[in-house]
Amino acid sequence: MSDRKVFSDSVTPLPSQGPTAHGLMVAAAKPDHGGEKMSLLFSVAIPDDAQADLEEKVARGEVVAPGDLTKKYAARPDDVKGLVSWLKSQGYKVTHVTPDNTGIYAEATVDNISKSLGVNMVSVTKDGLTYTAAQNAPSMPADVAKNVHAIIGLQPFRKAHKHFRMCNPKNGNRMKLKVAGSTGKGGAKAAAKASSKSKAAAGPSPNIANAPPYLVSEILKAYGADGLNVTGKGQTIAILIDTVPADNDLQLFWKRNKLKTTIKQIQKINVTGMPLPPQEGEETLDAEWTSGIAPDATIRIYASGSLQFVNLDLALDRILADLPSQPTMRQLSISLGLGETFLGGPQGEVATQHNKLLRLAAAGVNVFVSTGDAGSNPDGTGHSATGPLQAEYESTDPCVVAVGGTTLRLSPTGEVTSEIGWTSGGGGKSQFFKRPTWQKGASMPHDDVRLVPDVSAAADPNTGALLVLHGKPTQIGGTSWSAPIWAGFCALINEARKKAGKPALPFLNPLIYPLMETACFRDITQGSNGHYNAGPGHDMVTGIGVPNVKELVSKLT
Repeated sequence: MSDRKVFSDSVTPLPSQGPTAHGLMVAAAKPDHGGEKMSLLFSVAIPDDAQADLEEKVARGEVVAPGDLTKKYAARPDDVKGLVSWLKSQGYKVTHVTPDNTGIYAEATVDNISKSLGVNMVSVTKDGLTYTAAQNAPSMPADVAKNVHAIIGLQPFRKAHKHFRMCNPKNGNRMKLKVAGSTGKGGAKAAAKASSKSKAAAGPSPNIANAPPYLVSEILKAYGADGLNVTGKGQTIAILIDTVPADNDLQLFWKRNKLKTTIKQIQKINVTGMPLPPQEGEETLDAEWTSGIAPDATIRIYASGSLQFVNLDLALDRILADLPSQPTMRQLSISLGLGETFLGGPQGEVATQHNKLLRLAAAGVNVFVSTGDAGSNPDGTGHSATGPLQAEYESTDPCVVAVGGTTLRLSPTGEVTSEIGWTSGGGGKSQFFKRPTWQKGASMPHDDVRLVPDVSAAADPNTGALLVLHGKPTQIGGTSWSAPIWAGFCALINEARKKAGKPALPFLNPLIYPLMETACFRDITQGSNGHYNAGPGHDMVTGIGVPNVKELVSKLT
């Protein structure tokens, strides 16, 4: 294998057959699977000096023009030309090459992939679904692969998971359901027509003002974002998720929250062009709460079709490619993740996505990523706190704003009576990334690793948010709620900066860490997510705290 480059971090090694420690069942691939087609991403590194320069610019909070990202910070054209030529000679169909040459997407049969990459294909069953996947690490001719740092998509059973939690009905506050035309307390109508095909649908009407499920106005007040005369006008918020919400659910949510947002403000992009999966709640939560916090913003939903990494990477590349035509798209909400120990290694999917997130941060797009809903010990599903001590990627990436969760309680008049770290909020230390230069504070451990979260907001589903899903009201939470809240706040701040004659925000973290323990943030000093406890200053439960948006607007404009 001396003339071939092996990509050990692009897969998780599997036995030839039998169960694995992570709950997989491996069997020999069936002969008729050889003709199946798989889509792969060949991720190409940019030159080392360009990579180092870009990392330094982001750490300093500098912004790079999108045109420079595709020229000055691009992969070498000769590397891509040679790779594309080799792929075609091996029977691959090249389906997409990114403008910056860092990604080559290609499709081939299982047999062709097995022969060209030297991998043994097996059948892997996970959660009742069976996938054809590589058992061993792939390799390529060294002269072709010298600047390729990962091959993504060989194990489609590895995928991100969503960070939302439905309320436990035993603990959640009850909601009344009013038929269309009736009124709840305060005289507000609590229902609307479900669709042109149905007569009427129940609309949500919380029993008590300022009690769960919280409305948008209540969250705005809790975090000092009410009465600011900013609504996200002129801003665009991107969302990365697998599918799109139903228009009717959005309209019912806006109506209950007395918002004038319209469907024209929602742009849905099907990244792969394939049929999208049905709504599960995450896509709806993201869209309802970003548009709720910033009701005059444009919301662009990038639907990847699945949570497999090759499709998520394609969606990130599409967002990057759209930046020249979408100059106001300066905030992105991602409520997905996977524990770092399940990702294979730092030079595989992590390196691939880091380069995309680095480019987004360099372009001035603040990416808000939820930290997870299984505390300090998430397992492979992200829904159980029985795994190893770890934090979840992408939240651990130093080019994103990692958003943790709190348990928020309000008084009958809307003041915050208590806010503590949510018991299931993700947080911890990265195994892959060193401590960024901007992540400083006396309360931080003396080691040199990236810590998450950076900031927090309400997330506990038992003191959760109003969600309208499938025409019905429900109560929901998770850090999938806190991340879109922060994306909406970013849009408000960017609108305020525009009104003040200032450019949009650069990467936010270098700006906000110096504001720790000031009026811009309310320090959360109580609560635990398992291994870690909240305390004064930065902690691995709630980061530097929750925002006072009014103070942030004042400071950052």
